[in-house]
Amino acid sequence: MALENKFGIKDAAELARVEERISKRNALELFASGHLEKFSAGKFSTLAEIHRALFGEIYDFAGKIRTVNLAKGHFRFAAALYLSEALKQIENMPQKNFAEIVEKYVEMNIAHPFREGNGRSMRIWLDHIFKAELSCVVDWSRVDKAAYLSAMELSPIHDDKIKKILAAALTDKINDREIFMKGIDASYFYENYFAYRARDLL
Repeated sequence: MALENKFGIKDAAELARVEERISKRNALELFASGHLEKFSAGKFSTLAEIHRALFGEIYDFAGKIRTVNLAKGHFRFAAALYLSEALKQIENMPQKNFAEIVEKYVEMNIAHPFREGNGRSMRIWLDHIFKAELSCVVDWSRVDKAAYLSAMELSPIHDDKIKKILAAALTDKINDREIFMKGIDASYFYENYFAYRARDLL
């Protein structure tokens, strides 16, 4: 059963295709417009703006903190009841060096503030912090899907693996559209969205 959406789509596979096409296009527009540069790096409000920009055409809950509990496999994300307080604490975490930024990203992933689209939004948010603080971004096309997902699953206990993976994929090509487009495709591939290539949505 598909999530409730603005198109009234009931079939989950059809919704996935529509969501991928629209939100990928919106990600490209977000990059091209420079709109994101107006927002402070590392703030939850910035993550909410990214989520709203990507998914606002599709879901009423875009950019809004979830009110339901979420789990993935055996892992339960932060309880909805305590989510607002958790987000304030995460927002106040330091982000002056690579280790601090990744630790903040890991905590935001544990919070998982939205009903859907967390990973795709958070990877753009992470790059926004890297760009602001260290003048670099992750070239996600160089990050193996299985290695990344395994490292993120372990990250609440040990974050060394995800730090190593991300450090190896950093690039100083922070304004390179090709890097961004390939990165969006890779980011979506992690979540099993691969019906469209970003370059074909321009």
